[in-house]
Amino acid sequence: METLWFCVIALLWLGYLFLEGFDFGVGMLLPFLGRDNTERRVMINTIGPVWDGNEVWLLVAGGATFAAFPGWYAALFSAAYLPLTLFLLALIGRGVAFEYRGKVDSERWRKVWDTVIFVGSWVAALGVGLVIATTVIGLPIDANGDRVGSPFAAITLQSLLGALAIAGYALVHGAIFVSLKTEGEIRERARRMALTMAPVALLPLVALLLYVAGFWALPVVLFAGLALWRLWAGREGQAFAFMGLAVAATVTVLFASLYPNVLPSTLDPAYSLTVAGAASSPYTLTVMTWVAAFGTPAVLIYQGWTYWVFRKRIGVRHIPVH
Repeated sequence: METLWFCVIALLWLGYLFLEGFDFGVGMLLPFLGRDNTERRVMINTIGPVWDGNEVWLLVAGGATFAAFPGWYAALFSAAYLPLTLFLLALIGRGVAFEYRGKVDSERWRKVWDTVIFVGSWVAALGVGLVIATTVIGLPIDANGDRVGSPFAAITLQSLLGALAIAGYALVHGAIFVSLKTEGEIRERARRMALTMAPVALLPLVALLLYVAGFWALPVVLFAGLALWRLWAGREGQAFAFMGLAVAATVTVLFASLYPNVLPSTLDPAYSLTVAGAASSPYTLTVMTWVAAFGTPAVLIYQGWTYWVFRKRIGVRHIPVH
């Protein structure tokens, strides 16, 4: 049962990175792809109906970790308190900006909230990358699961590489999504940008996987290459699907390299938190399994329906003048 819930949490992180990854990317690219207010509105409208639903995956991942592996939750969230706080503040800022951007008909007002979306998207993408890399690479925790060292102990060269890896992936994923969901000049601009920046933007992700799992990084490279090939051919839907496979392979490699630990100790491997040692009681895991068995299909059906309803492309011509 503990291994099952370890896999479920990995699946929840996969869903979050795939879905939130592209809307982080849209925000990160907002001032570069959107050359005026109308084009920026087009970009925001591509994620407008879905961005808050995408964040549900993060809430469920955090809640599942708290319920299934309280030791893991306590050690990680206390040891990486500052990065997690910045990450959550960035998410709050993005959410407020999406809602308040159009409340006042003022160019200055819109620029302020566009900046909040841009900065919040970058901070959030870097933050989630740092947390995931910290989980896989480990923290200086002692036999009690407490952090040893300063509040910045979670910030290392390896965790910063993880931050750049997720941010680079989000940039490419977001550009592909914009090219998939828009029409006209902005579509072509996003397509060219994705093809141009992908070789550099995806390098940190490849480097992180090579550091963690060696040649198991090759499937990610293969899927990312296929995504760029299909994007170059003008098949944005296929490119988007291959990027989904690339992030699925990434999460699989990272969590497979982590197992049977849930949080390694860099002080002494004997202090590492394991799946068995950090798990809740069998009764708790059984109850959670029944709840997930009924709740998960409902969430998937609802989100799938939402994406189907808002599946069509949008462009400048769909944005009203006032």
